[in-house]
Amino acid sequence: MAELVTIRCLSDNYAYLVHGGGQTALVDAPEAAPILAELGRRGWTLDHVLLTHHHDDHIDGVAEIVEATGARVTGAAADAHRLPPLDRQIRPGETFEVCGEDVHVIDVPGHTVGHVAFHMPQAQLVFTADSLMALGCGRLMEGTADQMWASLSALDALPGETVVCSGHDYCRGNGAFALSVDAGNEALRRRLDDTAAGRRPCSPSTLDDERQSNPFLRAPDLAASLGMAGAPDAEVFAQLRRMKDEFRG
Repeated sequence: MAELVTIRCLSDNYAYLVHGGGQTALVDAPEAAPILAELGRRGWTLDHVLLTHHHDDHIDGVAEIVEATGARVTGAAADAHRLPPLDRQIRPGETFEVCGEDVHVIDVPGHTVGHVAFHMPQAQLVFTADSLMALGCGRLMEGTADQMWASLSALDALPGETVVCSGHDYCRGNGAFALSVDAGNEALRRRLDDTAAGRRPCSPSTLDDERQSNPFLRAPDLAASLGMAGAPDAEVFAQLRRMKDEFRG
């Protein structure tokens, strides 16, 4: 089974190393120094860099990391014009292999229109970056609410034990918003208490954790309390996303 290592970068970003099958892969490269340091501590040679989307805080470390390691870079063909130079261009629905693991490419537009997620079913990992996030989801920077809801629904269809590796530690703000719209949710309160006490990290989490505590995945369950009983799920999600954008708690 592949080994997962979470690396904190910049102020609140996450990068992830996957090690197995005699290879090491990196998912997203916010900055080079902490990633290269972790590789050095473990004595791992980096073979692959997988990029979820084009935003600077996910790609700024690529050039330095590639120069230091010679790793091959994989990213979405649709975003090749605004990603670092790609050795492999992938498309939603395709499968490729790294670290002895099949990697399924999932289309997750919303935060950006070219955003992809990487699902490793054997390792029970999914790298969602700024689509599905711990206790939240990414802002709609380029895409629409309908697109993001479809993306979240596609990720929600994965097995519940899947470990969700998201792109940022926004737990404090996301948690405060979640409580504001879902105050009676005991699973949410336990998760926040455990995170605050250091008993569990913000990310990674499991998909079941997100189903129980993430208000955006719980949009259908929150419809009535928002005065939207009977509304389409995508409309309820869109209202939650607007509320989160305006939230100052």
